[in-house]
Amino acid sequence: MSGIPRRLNLSVQYALSAEALPERSQLRGWIRAAEPGAAQLTVRFVDREEGRGLNAEYRGKDYATNVLSFPYEQEPILTGDLVLCWPVVVEEAAAQGKPVEAHCAHLIVHGVLHLQGWEHEEDAEAEEMEQEERTILAELGYPDPYANEEK
Repeated sequence: MSGIPRRLNLSVQYALSAEALPERSQLRGWIRAAEPGAAQLTVRFVDREEGRGLNAEYRGKDYATNVLSFPYEQEPILTGDLVLCWPVVVEEAAAQGKPVEAHCAHLIVHGVLHLQGWEHEEDAEAEEMEQEERTILAELGYPDPYANEEK
């Protein structure tokens, strides 16, 4: 990546009005922690209907999920979109007893890692990705997002 400036071109789209949506500056910090190089990303916050439609269209799953990652290019500049279904994010945070901010930070980090090619289909991949997420989130001052989950 020599010669490519470490620049983040970030577009944030709020397709719904809701409480506690993260500000652009928070998103930049979370993304920057997970993506040290140059990037051109869009983060879009959507309602349940749009989230369900996108998940059905692109993953064949007829429900709204927390985060969808749409990678376009990894080199020379990471380019992609992240879509967060805000009602799902808020419900999951409450169900898991986590602050919404911490859960959102985790999903942004998780999504940015997916944009970079990280996967969690196999157990070994999942363990490696989860450890990377733990490390990044700890550096950001957030607790282990997997601490209370059963394996």
